[in-house]
Amino acid sequence: MDKRDAERRIQELRDLLNEYNYQYYVLDAPTVPDSEYDRLMQELMKLEEQFPELITPNSPTQRVGGEPLDAFEKVEHAVPMLSLSNAFNEQDLRDFDRRVRERVGSNVAYVCELKIDGLAVALTYENGEFVQGATRGDGTIGEDITNNLKTIRSIPLTLRKRVNLEVRGEVFMPKRSFLQLNEMREKQGEPLFANPRNAAAGSLRQLDPKIAASRNLDIFVYGIGVMEGIEVASHSEGLEFLQTLGFKVNPEWKRCNSIDEVIQFIEGWFEKRPTLAYEIDGIVIKVDSLNQQEQLGATAKSPRWAIAYKFPAEEVATKLIDIELSVGRTGVVTPTAILEPVTVAGTTVRRASLHNEDLIKEKDIRIGDTVIVHKAGDIIPEVTQVIFDRRTGEEKPFQMPKHCPACGSDLVRFDGEVALRCLNPKCPAQIVEGIIHFASRDAMNIEGLGEKVVKHLYDEGLIKDVADLYKLKKEELVQLERMGEKSADNLLKAIERSKENSLERLLFGLGIRFVGAKAAKTLAETCLTLDNLMAKTREELQQIDEIGEKMADSIVRYFEKEEVQKLIAELRELGVNMTYKGVKRDKPEHIDSIFAGKTVVLTGKLTSFTRSEAKAEIEARGGKVTGSVSKNTDIVIAGEDAGSKLLKAQQLGIRIMDEEEFKANL
Repeated sequence: MDKRDAERRIQELRDLLNEYNYQYYVLDAPTVPDSEYDRLMQELMKLEEQFPELITPNSPTQRVGGEPLDAFEKVEHAVPMLSLSNAFNEQDLRDFDRRVRERVGSNVAYVCELKIDGLAVALTYENGEFVQGATRGDGTIGEDITNNLKTIRSIPLTLRKRVNLEVRGEVFMPKRSFLQLNEMREKQGEPLFANPRNAAAGSLRQLDPKIAASRNLDIFVYGIGVMEGIEVASHSEGLEFLQTLGFKVNPEWKRCNSIDEVIQFIEGWFEKRPTLAYEIDGIVIKVDSLNQQEQLGATAKSPRWAIAYKFPAEEVATKLIDIELSVGRTGVVTPTAILEPVTVAGTTVRRASLHNEDLIKEKDIRIGDTVIVHKAGDIIPEVTQVIFDRRTGEEKPFQMPKHCPACGSDLVRFDGEVALRCLNPKCPAQIVEGIIHFASRDAMNIEGLGEKVVKHLYDEGLIKDVADLYKLKKEELVQLERMGEKSADNLLKAIERSKENSLERLLFGLGIRFVGAKAAKTLAETCLTLDNLMAKTREELQQIDEIGEKMADSIVRYFEKEEVQKLIAELRELGVNMTYKGVKRDKPEHIDSIFAGKTVVLTGKLTSFTRSEAKAEIEARGGKVTGSVSKNTDIVIAGEDAGSKLLKAQQLGIRIMDEEEFKANL
């Protein structure tokens, strides 16, 4: 066979195998026996071996291939993968419905989908070919797991239309695959996975794709992140379109015309969930109209047009063996129940929250009791009640201590609070927790400085506060157990990089009471420097948006402390940045820009900016960037190869800028 004939036959085989693959793994309706599929696959493999120059990355033979990776590369999502806010009861759902109708009117339809208990991923296709797959990560930055995702046979490597798009889906491990995997691990003496979700996540983060391929993972695609050249008007229309492209969409979705229909759908699936071949932990409810979704917008963390209803948690009885105390970074002493291991909502639980002393007394919880444990929202295990008729008389009442379990200082309880606190600023437990918080992702984001490393450094006497992190030396680090030269170099580089962070990260990292990440950003944008912030009075702080009396008082009290002033001076001397590096965002009406107060859509390829950079420039000038063109759009910025969004803007008479005009207006 010559090369031309081979090329023609190879394409025929790929088309056949892709079609049979789709029928088997997506439709669950195979049309040929396995032996026929295997015969065609062998023929393709032999031809590709004979003509290796004809092998393409998305050939069916490349589902498992390539050498193991050393690490996963980071990927920035074109559109953030926001997490959903939760509903736990009917009233939460009705409140969600009321908020939606207040913003967009009474003519609202919802789409209900099963909430698959797996790992969210983004799949990117160019000209219909699968080019990249990434984890959700923190919603903005994920990890490139393309090779592992290629091993999932329900993910099409080539779509049925030559389109450019990014889709979102949930990778999961079917119940049967999970049981088989744990049986195999048990025989080999390996630790068992706690639940299918953990097994799926662990499988996708294997550096060797062959391991991921052996885990029999699956996927349901549930939405479109970005799409060029094609417009859909609703989420339900998008789901149907995804099916025509060859994606596996969960068939158990329903369009509901009222919140009452939504509640009926949820009640039905609460009863039927054990019959499914995969785990679900609730129902996702989305506003169907994409135009209404755009009107509703999103908060910093969650879209306002969707909510996840979480099924009531499982409740299981077990024995409370002991009560352990921990001291947090704010000095709060928290009791935790140590339990006989028990499976709750699919996970093994050994510890559960007891919250505070008042709850222990109110429920009369004693060491040795048989208690009921449940998981609030299927996430946080907690002790809800005691089974009193199982008491033997040997149970021991528990008393909270009068002294801090970490440093021995007196514990105090402020008026109106239930928590006991250690007020000793030198308390080792608080110092360690404070340093862990300082290094965390939303604060100074020091990679490699996790809980275990911080505790180790503190125990070895190398750090006593956050300033000491910037004094660490390589010769000290390499002496530590499990800290080689490469790890030490990486940690020191991460610490050095953190000096350049913008002010808001430092503010959040300092752990000022009541000041979360969002408030820290607001303070940094408004004050611009740490010195300006420290100079403000309570009254001046309260003039800043979203800074109330309680937070203002906490900020002033924090910076009045002598030890805090010494710490700030030391950090400054060590080279830690104390100014805001972002663009100051004034109110739109106070910004002298053509984009102030305008709704802008970006389409096509820009040569001088990434999509994220262009969006940041517009938002910094008071504009709002949305993903689709509507009558509410003010400006469309069209780069190269702009598609249907440009056409729609022309039809609606919306102002259109090319890249040069966009740059001029910046």
